[in-house]
Amino acid sequence: MVDVSAATGQALTILVMAVALGMDAFSLGIGIGLKGVRLYDILKLSTLIGIFHVLMPLGGMYTGQYVSELLGGIATSAAGALLLLLGGHMVYSSLRGESVDSINHRTLWGMLVFAFSVSVDSFSVGVSLGMFSAHVWLTVLMFGLFGGMLSVFGLMLGRKASRSLGGYGEALGGVILFGFGLLFLI
Repeated sequence: MVDVSAATGQALTILVMAVALGMDAFSLGIGIGLKGVRLYDILKLSTLIGIFHVLMPLGGMYTGQYVSELLGGIATSAAGALLLLLGGHMVYSSLRGESVDSINHRTLWGMLVFAFSVSVDSFSVGVSLGMFSAHVWLTVLMFGLFGGMLSVFGLMLGRKASRSLGGYGEALGGVILFGFGLLFLI
C-alpha cells in the first residue's frame, strides 16, 4: 500500500510541476496572442512548445541522473536549491515586468526561439527531477501535454485579454516551483 501512495504522490507532484512550467508558456502565449495570431499559428506554436517541453526536461533528467550518481546525498539539496532559484527568478521577472523581445512568431526561427525560451526552465526542473529518479516518461509526457495545452490557452486568451494577466501566470508558476524547492530542502 505504501508503494501505491508514493506513486500517487509522485504523479501528483509531477502534475503540479507540469502545470507550473506550462504557466510560462501560457503567460508568454498571451503576449504573442495580443499581437494577433492565426489559429494555424497557434497550432504550430503549441505543437512545437509541447515537443520542447518533452525534449528539454528529458535532457535535464538524464543530466540530473548522472549528477545524482556523482553527488549522492548532496543531490537532493542541490535540486531543491535549483528549484528555489528557478521559481524565484520567475517571480522576480514577472514582478519586474521583463518581457520577451518581439519575436516574429510566424517564421520557423521565431517559433523555435519562442518554444525554446518557454521551455528552457523545463531543462532545469528536469535536472532536479533526474536527481530524484522521477519516472522519466510520465514526467516528460505530462510536461509536454501541459506545455502545449497551456500555450494554446494563453495564445487564445491573448487574443482577448490584457497583458497584465500574463505576468500573473508566470508569477504563479514561479511560486509553485519555489514551494517545491522549499519542500525538497526541508
